[in-house]
Amino acid sequence: MPPARGAEPGTEPGTKPTGDGTPDEDAVIAAIASVYDPEIPVNIYELGLIYAIDLHRDGKVRIEMTLTAPNCPSAQELPAQVQEAVRAVAGVTGAEVEIVWDPPWDMSRMSDDARLALNMF
Repeated sequence: MPPARGAEPGTEPGTKPTGDGTPDEDAVIAAIASVYDPEIPVNIYELGLIYAIDLHRDGKVRIEMTLTAPNCPSAQELPAQVQEAVRAVAGVTGAEVEIVWDPPWDMSRMSDDARLALNMF
């Protein structure tokens, strides 16, 4: 991730964990947002598939996510892609991704950006 305008090198989000050892939340979210549903041209964070992100001081990250449908053809690959992307974040020592079905996903969980990208306004 390039540094923000005017930021000193090495101070941009994701270059180091927070002072207490917890990974940078913005960097974790950016990593998750780099994963796209192969059937929908929107990242899974904006789709509202991420239900929880727990950051721990030991560098571990636990993520609860869902899928758009239980029979989603990407049910195996999306969680693995999220795990791989989060493990690459500075300060992350481990990542666990759990698929949950409650509450069920619906389109109301999508961000305004996702709705705009999918022409759903």
